[in-house]
Amino acid sequence: MNGTMAASSSRIMLGPLVAAIDQGTSSTRFLVFNAKTAELLSHHQVEIKQSFPKEGWVEEDPKEILQSVYECMDRTCEKLTQLNIDISNIKAIGVTNQRETTLVWDKETGEPLYNAIVWLDLRTQSTVERLINKTPGKNKNHLKHKTGLPISTYFSAVKLRWLMDNVDKVHEAVLSHRAMFGTVDSWLIWCLTGGKNGGVHCTDVTNASRTMLFNIHSMEWDPELCTYFDIPMEILPRVRSSSEIYGLMKSGPLTGIPISGCLGDQSAALVGQMCFKDGQAKNTYGTGCFLLKNVGTKPVMSDHGLLTTVAYKLGREQPACYALEGSVAIAGAVVRWLKDNLGIIQTATELGSNSLLTLELLMAVTLFLRFLDYMHRTGNRAPEVKPSMPETTALGAAMAAGAAEGVSVWSLNPADITEVTSEKFEPQINPEESELRYARWKKAVQRAMNWETTEPVNNGNGRFLLDVTTACILIL
Repeated sequence: MNGTMAASSSRIMLGPLVAAIDQGTSSTRFLVFNAKTAELLSHHQVEIKQSFPKEGWVEEDPKEILQSVYECMDRTCEKLTQLNIDISNIKAIGVTNQRETTLVWDKETGEPLYNAIVWLDLRTQSTVERLINKTPGKNKNHLKHKTGLPISTYFSAVKLRWLMDNVDKVHEAVLSHRAMFGTVDSWLIWCLTGGKNGGVHCTDVTNASRTMLFNIHSMEWDPELCTYFDIPMEILPRVRSSSEIYGLMKSGPLTGIPISGCLGDQSAALVGQMCFKDGQAKNTYGTGCFLLKNVGTKPVMSDHGLLTTVAYKLGREQPACYALEGSVAIAGAVVRWLKDNLGIIQTATELGSNSLLTLELLMAVTLFLRFLDYMHRTGNRAPEVKPSMPETTALGAAMAAGAAEGVSVWSLNPADITEVTSEKFEPQINPEESELRYARWKKAVQRAMNWETTEPVNNGNGRFLLDVTTACILIL
């Protein structure tokens, strides 16, 4: 009796909970947070398989992505029950996702018409070159004044254009008005809210801003951009804010719970790191590496290769905030490269056993991040703060979901926010040594460029290992 009463009391004291779907490039996670303390209570993770049909191509199965979400939800709810936490306390669900990854599906059957083309896929290079060649002066930044982005293989519009040009099922579905386009968030929200039986076809402003079809000033799909890429606007999802109720879960243990937050993963991390002030920035190391700096409510354009993107819009009546972004496609992915291409390690946990190799590998990633200097002209002497709770991306999605009108269990008032505890790091080498290391790294990169081999080259003075598909250079 006493044990039952204690468990019941514990459940009551937890208060409202908010969950987050974190669908990344290499895995899916479902996490549940305490809305009052931001404490992570439980989570489950499932790895996602990637396929590489041709060199430079990267695909994922949309059905596997969806199934991984359901599996993570089910397992997390089971874990909560084992912890004697009542899942009925979950009041909202947020979604955060790998950005730019592109899907097209049939709205009548609910079936994907092709695999998801992942953000770092390079198959659209010829499409990009053709699009750039038709701009005045063959300028890759021709659309940047509207989109904040250069014409690049990264962004969804060129992937969608490739699908329409090269996949018969997609082409036919577009012509017969059955096609739906979306990034991963759109696919998940549509499926989770009913799919072909009334699912909600939407996206949020942060994901829309990564398509090259979205005007970051008017905050709408842009007819001129759609005409430029020859993409019909009818296949695009409705654009919503990052924090509002989009629809209700239609199946599973959380049936009836609102999905009320949506942010691209890097924007979610910005929110989760509490970077709400102009000038605050975060850097996330995942498959790639992405640094975002909050620049406030007016977009700032960069002359140094940085992207301008929508950071978040936390409510229908709230202003949008913008960010400058520096992106590196390959960061944590070098771990997979070490395992799959070189066979040096079997798992990521083995990195510490190859100290020299690990040091040079990780140094190569950090040296590649010198675009930070364009955001902060004090160079690399600024202290860095690492949160002790690493799930800040999912936390950002949960915060947006919990703060949505009609949910309102998570306050975004700075006075009410529980900050994530952090560890502070100060630079340990002097600026001269830092510049010397950077200069040597640049020299090594220059010498290794344009080699198309994965074979070691020994010149007697050192050994370079080069894999052009990942642009990773290790100097040993």
